[in-house]
Amino acid sequence: MSDSHETDKNIEMWKIKKLIKGLESARGNGTSMISLIMPPRDQVSRVTKMLGDEYGTASNIKSRVNRQSVLGAITSAQQRLKLYNRVPPNGLVLYTGTIVTDDGKEKKVTIDFEPFKPINASLYLCDNKFHTEALSELLESDDKFGFIIMDGNGTLFGTLSGNTREVLHKFTVDLPKKHGRGGQSALRFARLRMEKRHNYVRKTAELATQFFINQATSQPNVAGLILAGSADFKTELSQSDMFDQRLQTKILNVVDVSYGGESGFNQAIELSAEILANVKFIQEKKLIGKYFEEISQDTGKYVFGVDDTLKALEMGAVETLMVWENLDVNRYVLKHSATGEIIIKHLNKETETDQSNFRDPSTNAELEVQEKTSLLEWFANEYKKFGCTLEFVTNKSQEGSQFCRGFGGIGGILRYQLDIRSFDDLDDDEGVYEDSD
Repeated sequence: MSDSHETDKNIEMWKIKKLIKGLESARGNGTSMISLIMPPRDQVSRVTKMLGDEYGTASNIKSRVNRQSVLGAITSAQQRLKLYNRVPPNGLVLYTGTIVTDDGKEKKVTIDFEPFKPINASLYLCDNKFHTEALSELLESDDKFGFIIMDGNGTLFGTLSGNTREVLHKFTVDLPKKHGRGGQSALRFARLRMEKRHNYVRKTAELATQFFINQATSQPNVAGLILAGSADFKTELSQSDMFDQRLQTKILNVVDVSYGGESGFNQAIELSAEILANVKFIQEKKLIGKYFEEISQDTGKYVFGVDDTLKALEMGAVETLMVWENLDVNRYVLKHSATGEIIIKHLNKETETDQSNFRDPSTNAELEVQEKTSLLEWFANEYKKFGCTLEFVTNKSQEGSQFCRGFGGIGGILRYQLDIRSFDDLDDDEGVYEDSD
């Protein structure tokens, strides 16, 4: 459940990234581009009144062309706001105006949506470009990380989300020190000491489960765990059988700190800053590493390339679909002008310019373009139908760069072994049978 929620969030973030890219590159003539952001609990009536006032002010603009385009943008914003009785729970983002396309033509654009998490900004700007600074803040990670600061005097449990730290619980212990008394009691003292240490580790492990596992979903409620301390307890805890397996997989780092308690918490945050910033990066490296492992062991549980990946998707064989976030491939739905047959092709920038892709190779009949969408967008909308998870990867890590360059930026980890080549042979045979009819 939490995995699918995480995937949905990643897709929303990718959509916002794509939108920001498109909005930032858009330019208009004059100040006819409106950027309007309303935070949660704002009033639609307030913004409608403000737009009415702006309309009155804009009527006095001397330049006729500029006046008309500004009034047109304000009217578009007013019309779009009429669709909302109240501001959605996460706020409302609205961009409208006339932009100049690459071929010099003017085009009216209106984009309105509710962001995937609350947007705490209020904005109204009329300019020759769209302002997306507030949207960029939505992309900043708000992952929560758990901290366990454990030494010989006690343990502290805390969380860090963004720049907000919170102490969940702390307790102290009084462990017996080593002593120099010899004789027959030495073994008994050593045994008691080990028993108390063991009980201390067990209590910490139990409390870690209580604080960092969500009881409703039985899944960790933090994106990662940092274990810190000045003694050997932190290492003992991380390797202990008593420490929950679900949390063990979330350990990002084990650090040495000079103090316990809150001072140790602050020091652990400082020492782990780089790791926490790179969590997404680490997760991506792990994912692509797993994919390369399947390839190096030749398990047959991997697929790459647009055509093979789509075949495996349609069979329901793909468990994790991995796509480069800047994959430049479009999905064309083509219609045969003579037979009316629907053909689907996936073309990149180079193959799009080749006109033979838009003609039937046997009859040279024209193939009409019915629909053209970015393959990335199609995946974002359709991936659930194939029962897989969708992961967007970057080319910033060495592994990511290798995946994008060497494997075309698209591939998947399969649920079971599959030889895609054998299906190619079957397709060829089917073609022969069709001809013989």
